[in-house]
Amino acid sequence: MSPSLCCARHSGRNRSFCVRHNRSQTWYSSLASTPEERAMNNEFVRTGALKDLRSYPLWAQEIMESCEPAKRAVLEHPIWTMMREGSLSDSAMQRFILSAWPVIEQFPQYMAMNLLKARYGRSRGENMARRWLVRNIRVEQNHADYWLDWSDAVGAPREMVLSDNAAAPEAGILSHWCWQVSASDTLAAGMLATNYAVEGITGEWALLVTQDDIYAYGFEARVRAKAMRWLKLHAEYDDTHPWEALEIVSTLIGMRASPETVDHLRRCVLNTYVYKRIALEHCMQVQQRATSVQAVAA
Repeated sequence: MSPSLCCARHSGRNRSFCVRHNRSQTWYSSLASTPEERAMNNEFVRTGALKDLRSYPLWAQEIMESCEPAKRAVLEHPIWTMMREGSLSDSAMQRFILSAWPVIEQFPQYMAMNLLKARYGRSRGENMARRWLVRNIRVEQNHADYWLDWSDAVGAPREMVLSDNAAAPEAGILSHWCWQVSASDTLAAGMLATNYAVEGITGEWALLVTQDDIYAYGFEARVRAKAMRWLKLHAEYDDTHPWEALEIVSTLIGMRASPETVDHLRRCVLNTYVYKRIALEHCMQVQQRATSVQAVAA
């Protein structure tokens, strides 16, 4: 008997039976559905604007909102203003370049390790990830070249950057984390921690440094274009890149995610922000020592 016919017959004191009947129909329907049908019911397809957080599942919105304070702690760090205004000491700037290099150099490898997890034809999300990662791995190699151009311009010769143990060990925590999550975690976790969190915050701090050309005019005209290429590219390129990664991760997970999955992905994003902040603090320690030496000399 259909639910509609049942409702017509069971009125008044028998209405409670009708409600139970409807519930049993739902229960039997859920048992009858196939894994493919349940996957389709959970499928995420973006319909809103790419860079509007409201276009993504609620679980993704909750993760980004809960991680916002840690993200702001990075973006509001004084190093960006000091860099833009030219008040960051040479030694602190060199420490910044050296400390960030492992992530810059290894980034194509993070993406390659995540690519290994994507099997063509297994899901729409994996197909998206596969195409996107293949297309962008080559681009990241160019970014490494541009970083070395920047390092040459700020007095950290590329030979120094490329030498063994060039970066301070305590500042390598971010690169270790990115390697770990890309090598041993899920495709969604790896891409969210690196392609979303690392690239997203990189684009935002690059924009802070380049926003009014004050930093650019601190370089001589003959080297300015090469010195600024990495910064300019990331201030523009990474404006959409992390959102594309978030769309892929949302497609991989679907509209609904278990509390355990949400908590794990939240910690992946949070780790990226916290470890970036730690690296910046090591640069500021060098800045403070340089300031103290100047004060004594004066």
